[in-house]
Amino acid sequence: MVIKLKTKKSGTVDINEKQIIDFPEGILGFDYIKKFVLLDTEDPGSPLKWMQAIDEPDLAFIVIRPADFMEQYELVISQNDLRVVRASRPDELVVFSIVTIPSNPAEMTANLQGPIIINPSVRIGKQAILLTDRYGVKHRILDELRRSSGTEG
Repeated sequence: MVIKLKTKKSGTVDINEKQIIDFPEGILGFDYIKKFVLLDTEDPGSPLKWMQAIDEPDLAFIVIRPADFMEQYELVISQNDLRVVRASRPDELVVFSIVTIPSNPAEMTANLQGPIIINPSVRIGKQAILLTDRYGVKHRILDELRRSSGTEG
């Protein structure tokens, strides 16, 4: 079934109800918002996506998969997090990080410490908190891209 979804950035868009991801616990700071959908940005080929709230047109997060800008990202999460999204192993999940884009986009950061984990087979998601302090909440994306391409400088 096709649903008309109001968004802040793209106006009204058509989505299939099978695109909706349930977040039983919401997102940190937005625990009352339970349903989101992932939408492409206006830039074709961009690794960035919008995670748009279904019931709140003005609430959308920019997200990116850590694999799109890092050579290696280790998802160390609790068994409870796996249980919430009905997964038995982390490799069953799609992982995103919420992106913050300041006035200077070159300084954009990703929250790698609090990843968004989604089990695509049952469309259930959760914002997890990693069980390691290896990553921060403001990990600079462009710095990581330079490091992984060998062009640090």
